Amino acid sequence: MDFSTNGTEENELYHAQIHLYKHVYNFVSSMALKSAMELGVADIIHDHGKPITLPELASALKLHPSKVSVLHRFLRLLTHNGFFAKVQVKEGEQEEEAYVLTPPSKLLIRSKPTCLAPIVRGALHSSSLDMWSASKKWFTEDKEQTLFESATGESFWHFLNKDSDTLSMFQEAMAADSRIFKLALEECKHVFEGLGSIVDVGGGTGGVTKLIHEAFPHLKCIVFDQPEVVANLSGDENLSFVGGDMFKSIPSADAVLLKWVLHDWNDELSLKILKNCKEAISGKGKEGKVIIIDISIDETSDGRELTELKLDYDLVMLTMFNGKEREKKEWDKLISEAGFSNYKITPICGFKSLIEVFP
Repeated sequence: MDFSTNGTEENELYHAQIHLYKHVYNFVSSMALKSAMELGVADIIHDHGKPITLPELASALKLHPSKVSVLHRFLRLLTHNGFFAKVQVKEGEQEEEAYVLTPPSKLLIRSKPTCLAPIVRGALHSSSLDMWSASKKWFTEDKEQTLFESATGESFWHFLNKDSDTLSMFQEAMAADSRIFKLALEECKHVFEGLGSIVDVGGGTGGVTKLIHEAFPHLKCIVFDQPEVVANLSGDENLSFVGGDMFKSIPSADAVLLKWVLHDWNDELSLKILKNCKEAISGKGKEGKVIIIDISIDETSDGRELTELKLDYDLVMLTMFNGKEREKKEWDKLISEAGFSNYKITPICGFKSLIEVFP
C-alpha cells in the first residue's frame, strides 16, 4: 500500500511503524528480563525486606560504579513492563525513588516454591534462540525436520540427552512449571477422587506426581519416563519410578496423566500415545480415564494477550519438536480417532487446560 502525505494515511504509517518496531525489538525486553534473573535482582529486593534504592541495589549486586546507570536503564524498561514498581522513600530530609517487587517478579524469587526462574533460563537459552537464524533455510528445504534440526543437524532431544547440564536445566524448568500445578490441584481434586492408581507419562523427576501423592497418599502413583531419566530416582510404597517407551506401551493404571506431553508431538505420534493410554486404562473399564494438561487455543473467547501466549507456544513446539498446540476442534478429532467416547475441557493455571478423556 502506498502512503500519501494526507493526514489519515500519514498517521496510519506512523502507527504501522510503531507496531513493526515494537515487535522487532520485543526480544530486548526478554533479554532484559533474563539479565535481571541471572543477576538475582528479585532475590535481593525480597531479602532487603523493604523498598530498595538504586545505589543500595547496585551495592548489593556488587556492581562497578560505571554500571549503576546501566542498571537504572534496565530497571526502567523492566518497570515499564510491569516486573518492578517504583515508590518514594525518605532518606533523611530528601525523598528518593526505590524499587519494589510486583507479582510477575515475585515468580523469580529462588527461595519461593513458585519460582519460575528456571523457565526464563531454559526458554531463553542460546540453543533456543540461535536456531532462528536458519528459518529462511528451513522454509525452503524439502525435508521433514524441525527448525532446530535444520539449524544444528540434530534433534532437540538428542541435544538434551548428550549434555547433562543442559538436560538438568530442562528438567529444572519442567519441575518449576509443575510446582504451579499445586495451586490448580486444589481446584481440581475431584479429578483424582475415586482412583486407585495413576501413571504420569513423561513425568520426568516426578514433580507433579509428588504433589498428587501428597494430596492423595492412598493413590498408587507411577512416574513413567525414559530409563535414563528415572534410573537413579526412588519413591516409597505408593510412589514408584518406571523406565520405558510411551510409544510402545504404558504401565497399567486407573488413570494416565499427560502433562505437557502431547504438544511435543504431531498428530500421528500423539495418536499412538493416546491409543497406548487407552490400553493402559482398559482394566478399569468405563471408570478409567486419561488426564491431559496442555494448551487449548480459543481465539474467539480468549483475550488478545492470552491468545498471543498460546500462539507463541505453538511456534515453539513446531520449531523445536514438530509438535503443536491444538484448538478445540483438533483435540476433538485426535481424541475421537484414538477411540475415546467423551472428554471435558477445564481451564487451569491461567493459560493451560485440564482435559479429562473417557473410554
